[in-house]
Amino acid sequence: MTTNESAFVKEIFSKDSSGHDYYHTLRVYKLATKIAKQENADRNIVRLAALLHDVDDIKLFPETHATKQNAVDFMKANRIDAETIKRVCKIIDEVSFAGTDSVIPDSIEGKCVQDADRLDAIGAIGIARTFAYGGSRGRKIYNPEIGPKLQMNRTEYQKNQDSTSINHFYEKLLLLKDMMNTKTGKEIAEHRHDVMENFLEEFKQEWDSIL
Repeated sequence: MTTNESAFVKEIFSKDSSGHDYYHTLRVYKLATKIAKQENADRNIVRLAALLHDVDDIKLFPETHATKQNAVDFMKANRIDAETIKRVCKIIDEVSFAGTDSVIPDSIEGKCVQDADRLDAIGAIGIARTFAYGGSRGRKIYNPEIGPKLQMNRTEYQKNQDSTSINHFYEKLLLLKDMMNTKTGKEIAEHRHDVMENFLEEFKQEWDSIL
């Protein structure tokens, strides 16, 4: 990541405390680059899409989500050609989890970025990010009277704001291992998935032993 790219991401996510911060982008950038190398993907496209994958995220920047204005402005300012801008914006559109409406990217570059983003949502860091995001949205850690909603479509998933952080594991995170696209992504996901399952087992044991 260049100094210019790093400064841009640090600035745009400077006030974030939801887990979609500079370091999330940095991890996705590095993971996507690693996967791209193994998959013989176009690393320039992968790096650019990984760098910009969250700068117009609907949860963070709903006003620019449809136009990808933040991403487009950055690329134009850095003299990225129109065809590359189009390819990168398409990848950004395909990356996010959308319940049963989630898509598999058309390109290997998109698959690399999607896998990297999903890998950062699981494992130990994924657990930490889950509770950071839940806290930023006023979500309860857990309420046994509120069950997880399964098989949600895009609209249902985006409107599901009254769930709990523990439910989020069942509504999304535990599904991601089997949604990986690349061999490298699948290999990394195996261990991170186990970390989450072990955490949830321990959480339930502690919860049940007290309440």
